[in-house]
Amino acid sequence: MEARIIQAPKRCGCANPTQKCEEMARTIKPAKVNPDAMLVFDVRREADFAASDEIIPGAMWKNPDKIDAWIGALPRTLDVVIYCVRGGSVSSNVVDRLQAAGVKARFIEGGLEAYKAAGGKVARK
Repeated sequence: MEARIIQAPKRCGCANPTQKCEEMARTIKPAKVNPDAMLVFDVRREADFAASDEIIPGAMWKNPDKIDAWIGALPRTLDVVIYCVRGGSVSSNVVDRLQAAGVKARFIEGGLEAYKAAGGKVARK
């Protein structure tokens, strides 16, 4: 009897059997973010979101502490970009959860601050 090796689906959900799946990238450079062509989510902690009057145009705020309540509603076929204040542990943890659920998610390197420093446009909330 021949043994079969079954590969687990990739975290990004693309089912690409190689380890070089570009969809599994964890980050996106701030200058590459185009909010008009991407689904963008603001995952700053509630207090950080409330303390700021800025948001990337078109971004929707999702409470990272309540990810279990909203993760199931995210599309599995679209590229999702998330950001927090500086692209640290909040974004990293959310991307891990999203990719594990099959969402093609990346976070902005350096967060909202790096996006603004790279010339990214922001809107008032």
